[in-house]
Parts: sequence; C-alpha cells; structure tokens
Amino acid sequence: MRVLATLITALVIGMSGASAHAIAKPRVTVAQLQAQLKKVSAERDDLKDRLAATESLQEDLAAAQKSRDLARQETDTVRKELDQIKGALAENQGSSDAILQELQKSKADLAAALAANESLRAAAAEAKEKRDAPASEGALVPITPDIIPARPLNLNRVTPKARHVSGVVVVNVLVSESGDVLDSRLLQGLPGTGEWNDKANAACVDAAKLIVFDPARAADGKTKVRVWQGVGFLVD
Repeated sequence: MRVLATLITALVIGMSGASAHAIAKPRVTVAQLQAQLKKVSAERDDLKDRLAATESLQEDLAAAQKSRDLARQETDTVRKELDQIKGALAENQGSSDAILQELQKSKADLAAALAANESLRAAAAEAKEKRDAPASEGALVPITPDIIPARPLNLNRVTPKARHVSGVVVVNVLVSESGDVLDSRLLQGLPGTGEWNDKANAACVDAAKLIVFDPARAADGKTKVRVWQGVGFLVD
C-alpha cells in the first residue's frame, strides 16, 4: 500500500510539473519592448509627416483653384472690355474717317493759303519796290499823292452829243506822257437804262478821246508819265 501510494503521489507530481511547464509563457525583455516602442514611434512620426505633407498639398491645391477662379474672372472682364472697345471702334470708324479727310483737306487748304500768302507778299514787295523807285519817262504809274495828275486843256470845248437825257458821266482815260488820250473807258454811266442813255454814254467815251492834256508828272515835276484818270461830263 505504501508503494502504491508513493507511485500515485509521484505520478500526480509529475503530471502537475508537466502541465505547469506546458502552460508557462515565454518572458519579453525590456530591450524588445524598447525596440517595439521605437518602431511604433517612428511609424507615428512618419504618419505625422505624411499628414502634414497632405495638408500642405491641400492648401496649395486650394490656393491654385482660387488663383484659377480669379484668372477666369479677370479674363472674362478683359474680354468684355475688349468687346466694348471693338464696338466703340466700329461705331466711330465712320466719324474717324470723316475727321481724317477733313484734317487732310484743312492741311491742303492751309498749304494753298500759305502759298497764296507768299505770292501776295512777293507781289506786294514788287509793287512797293516799283512805287518807291523813281518813275521813268513814259512809265505807266497809278495816281498817288506823289503824282501830279494830267490837266485837261480843252475840256470846255469838247461836248458830247446827247438828247433826251441828263446827268453826269465819268470816263476813265489813259493819258500818254505827251498829253494824248490813248484809250477811254466808261467808268460811271447815266442812271437807268434805255437807248438814249446808252447813246449818251457812248458819246461821252468818244468825246473823251478828243481831250488834250498837260501830261502827268512824277514827284520831281519834270518826269512825264502815263496815267489812268477820270474825266466827268455834264450831259444836259
């Protein structure tokens, strides 16, 4: 009995030791825990960096979208302004052409006026030179304060033939340096119209050719010159 009890006790003790050995867990060291913690921390930091990069990309994307929208708005505004300018140019094209033509015409008129003015200046200078120059014998000169007019010598003996009319007729005569009448023209006829008026005017023109003059003279009183001057006839 003692032997059997001993065997049973030994068997129980052996089974208990085997079961305890079978359910025992392996032990984890501090170094292994630190390694795992370091690895987890590295993964955490990597995730943080990725998250920050993702947020930065999202911000850049939002800014790019905003810039794109602003660029579209500016493009639309510029396009509208361009359309308005094109419309205004189209409306004003006709008036612009008319203004340009008027400007060109004004320039041409100005050039013509300047040329005419220059010609008049030259003519005035030439006339002044002739006026200031001493008159030569027989020269045709205008009646001026420096010229002594021709004096008719037989005007009271020259009577034009006229009937049925009355009034004053003025005839312009060209008197030579010798006192002869070279030409005569009607300067002022009788008032009104009619056959007798025309005949009286013509008679005065013919009568003026018969007048003898003391010739006109230059300022020196000696140089004889030709002049146009008027002669009046009293028709009665």
